[in-house]
Amino acid sequence: MNILIVDDSAIIRAILEQNLSKEDDFTIIDSVSTGRKAIDSAQKKAPDVIISDIDMPEMDGLESTKFISSKLKIPVIILSEQETDRAKAKNAGAVDFEVKPNLDSYKESFFASLNEKLRKAYSEKNQKSHSGKKLFGFHSRSTETESEAVFDVKDFKVLCIGASTGGPTAVADVLTHLGKDFPVPIIYSQHIEVGADGKMAEWFNQTCKNLEIRLAHNGEEAIPGRVYMAPADTHLVIDFVKRNGHPVLKISDAPPWRFLRPSVNVMFNSASSFYRQACLAVLLTGMGRDGAEGCKNIVDAGGYTIVEDESTCAVFGMPKAAIEEGGASEILPRNEISARILKLIGRN
Repeated sequence: MNILIVDDSAIIRAILEQNLSKEDDFTIIDSVSTGRKAIDSAQKKAPDVIISDIDMPEMDGLESTKFISSKLKIPVIILSEQETDRAKAKNAGAVDFEVKPNLDSYKESFFASLNEKLRKAYSEKNQKSHSGKKLFGFHSRSTETESEAVFDVKDFKVLCIGASTGGPTAVADVLTHLGKDFPVPIIYSQHIEVGADGKMAEWFNQTCKNLEIRLAHNGEEAIPGRVYMAPADTHLVIDFVKRNGHPVLKISDAPPWRFLRPSVNVMFNSASSFYRQACLAVLLTGMGRDGAEGCKNIVDAGGYTIVEDESTCAVFGMPKAAIEEGGASEILPRNEISARILKLIGRN
């Protein structure tokens, strides 16, 4: 059994690791100090069970447990000094709960109880994985063959991309590796100053030779293999969808979302409302929280989102917010996003 330990106290992590490692069938694959790091580690190392504290900096154990239990489908056992936290742990999706003893009281009785709960969580997880039930949500690369996406790859009808600080370079990297004749329309919102959007579209066309990138026009039909970028100071939304499945675009001067126009949230929410499970979205580097709500709405509607990993972001604000909101179906470094998109749409 591979175990991930999450606690902001290095002493507690050491005590847990030292004692749990005495069990022949237990392997501690990682030990981290925050909920945010727990999500990153769970993505990369796919533990069988996670032991997590609650009170931690950056992201607490309850928030990370909500994401891990619902999206990664990895069982979490919460440890807390307070018995009153038991209900909070259950509501966050934890499979079990154990009260932390005082620092000098981590004795055999505590580990006997914790070991039993770890084995129970591991056993129940294995029973579920062999029941034939498909799990929706995040896919760790190491477990992908065991739990495929519920989508038929032909179901995706639109690709939405949102970005802010560092966005143009990130978007160009992703677009360049999508190849030619991309099979669905791509709509893209980027925070940009008035007057700079036309030059940016020109830069994209010089950089990404495989796709045509253009500023979106009101009332035009978005067609496969072309990228439609929101003009500065306007929202890019979908007005309606034609019978052939292509969106008809609308350039909207609706009020800014939290001082932002164009807004990634506004675009994502529009696409989600029309396409639901057929909506595929990517949220890249950027400052703030724009796109987080939209990602969550796409996931809730049955669509799929890919959020850029912190390791490749110029600014991790927007992707981090989406993860915290439970809006990330998958978290990937930038250099892996294009290949994943192609696989999801059946091109790889």
